[in-house]
Amino acid sequence: MQDHHNTHHQHGTHDPGTPGHHQPSSGTLTQPPAHGAGHAQHGTHGDDDHTIHTHGQHAGHSTAMFKNRFWLTLALAVPVVYFSPMMAHLLGYMPPEFPGSAWIPPVLGTVIFLYGGQPFLKGGLQELKDRTPGMMLLIGMAITVAFAASWVTSLGIGGFDLDFWWELALLVAIMLLGHWIEMRALGSAQGALDALAALLPDEAERITDNGTETVPVSELNPGDLVLVRPGARMPADGSVVDGQAEFDESMITGESKTVARGAGDAVVAGTVATDSSVRVRVTAVGDQTALAGIQRLVEEAQASSSRAQALADRAAAFLFYFAAGAGVLTFIAWTLLGSVPDAVTRTVTVLVIACPHALGLAIPLVIAISTEQAARAGVLIKNRMALERMRTIDVVLFDKTGTLTTGEPELKDVAVADGADPDAVLALAAAVESDSEHPVARAIVRAAKARNLALPAATGFTSLTGRGVRAGVDGRTVHVGGPALLRELGAVEPASLAAGTKAWMDRGAAVLHVVDDGRVLGAVSMEDAVRPESRQAVSALQRRGVKVAMVTGDAHQVAQAVAADLGIDEVFAEVLPADKDKKVAELQGRGMKVAMVGDGVNDSPALARAEVGIAIGAGTDVAVESAGVVLAGNDPRAVLSMVDLSRASYRKMWQNLVWATGYNILSVPLAAGVLAFAGVVLSPAAGAVLMSASTVVVALNAQLLRRLKLNPSEVR
Repeated sequence: MQDHHNTHHQHGTHDPGTPGHHQPSSGTLTQPPAHGAGHAQHGTHGDDDHTIHTHGQHAGHSTAMFKNRFWLTLALAVPVVYFSPMMAHLLGYMPPEFPGSAWIPPVLGTVIFLYGGQPFLKGGLQELKDRTPGMMLLIGMAITVAFAASWVTSLGIGGFDLDFWWELALLVAIMLLGHWIEMRALGSAQGALDALAALLPDEAERITDNGTETVPVSELNPGDLVLVRPGARMPADGSVVDGQAEFDESMITGESKTVARGAGDAVVAGTVATDSSVRVRVTAVGDQTALAGIQRLVEEAQASSSRAQALADRAAAFLFYFAAGAGVLTFIAWTLLGSVPDAVTRTVTVLVIACPHALGLAIPLVIAISTEQAARAGVLIKNRMALERMRTIDVVLFDKTGTLTTGEPELKDVAVADGADPDAVLALAAAVESDSEHPVARAIVRAAKARNLALPAATGFTSLTGRGVRAGVDGRTVHVGGPALLRELGAVEPASLAAGTKAWMDRGAAVLHVVDDGRVLGAVSMEDAVRPESRQAVSALQRRGVKVAMVTGDAHQVAQAVAADLGIDEVFAEVLPADKDKKVAELQGRGMKVAMVGDGVNDSPALARAEVGIAIGAGTDVAVESAGVVLAGNDPRAVLSMVDLSRASYRKMWQNLVWATGYNILSVPLAAGVLAFAGVVLSPAAGAVLMSASTVVVALNAQLLRRLKLNPSEVR
């Protein structure tokens, strides 16, 4: 807040400690933003349907691919199931017979196998090649065995009754559905990089001896002089050489207030000159800009946090070895017993039902329902791993401004000299400030109106650059401003007032004096307003065993005052924007798992590096893209909803996985015929039906998540 008032009442000053004023990084950046084309094409990678994944079981696959294959497979599966002799026998109906009707399941089943099953067959071969068996190999093995066995039956070879066409069709359709649901929950790293590139304009106005010329940003060089008009973005890092303007640096600092920039001040690519034109000498372009440095950090941090393995993959690896081993033992055992047909039948049944529908849907269903429930509570889960990780978080690191606080100034207190009336002093200050649009002025007027004070008429409003404001009230000249104003007027602060204002300044508040015809009547203190919900969020997290930390670019005394007010466990103050992710790494270095909550571009690397990145939805586009979780509103209590949902959904995941794998552990030995001596044999048809029944159990169990109450106002 002190920095805020320096800009309001000391226009043109430069505070090197203010967030956003770090020097452009140099020599270490490797990936420049796509200046022109990157901006023009912004958003082309953000479409979920076209998100392409390059790691894990979904390597090279897009969300649209799984969606399209699912719908076509489902359409083909309906006649396959309807005309299947096994399904007709189980349900007791007679499908219509006409020339070629018997070939509908084999022909359409083959199309389903080759088209719908292609991602699983390719993925299974890759897992086999990499010697990392998982879900893809398990699915690929099951559908291949079902395909081969079904064709053997359809062609009448060996007299086997292994008609699995309907099971093959449903298995492929349900697995495609599961992977489509799963991939829709995945976030794309490219989105954050596109949002960063979009902060840069396509063109710049370069000043030459003959006037100005419009050139692509990519043609700018250090030393060039550029003209930045009101409302235009800075095309590169630079230093102001002529003019003065209020710059919107929210996309870099996360601070909502504008900052005055004049001759000699550094300005950063992507920021906006809001009210006046300035001439800027370019100091860094391309991969040397601060924005490119943030982009590189985002890219590195996201890459470092994308290697987690899903629970279902680990279960699938176990089931693959279990099923393969059981299949081999089954074939050997029944062959030794002298029954080769039984050996084939039992082995095929084991390998087909080893891939339960339930396992393919166990995780995606929970994630889909969880994300839907979270969205109703104003929490958007973009990254599936964020849901799993949130339950393990040891500390939540909040960015202060705009997250725990509103980012807007608030009048905290009024102090007066001997004999003065506090309400009268506040009314006088509000009258003088009433013609100003500055956030500080609006806060003073708002506080006066909240107290229902009548404001005297003010005339001749004048803004005194770097000192304060002045107006005439009832024939008197009244000033409102900071220490520089007192020095200019030669006014002396009364001792009775000085004690109170010193305490304010010690805690980092901005102090504005009200001076009536040279006499100091009183002063007001202005501070960044703490969100009322922040106290509840902090205490509720601590009750759940989660520590709370805060990071800010503000001075130590400001940060400590807010931390003391909220009861925060640890504070990182005076942190440069580019260094926030280092604080995340520092906490992780102590063995802690970190959730980072922020709202600015400078928070993006920290959001990406943390185990869980949570962006305030009102923040900049790139912060939203870099996070795994987005809070649609500004209520920090929504973080509690995420914690509770994570713990509840994790329990459901495990319950579903236990059911899915437990079903296999019990059904596979029965299908293998271990109890055949007692007359207990699981037939292929019964095994397939039970497999589908297990899917219903998993689906119903996941639906129980809908009972969880996640409204932030109801979380305690």
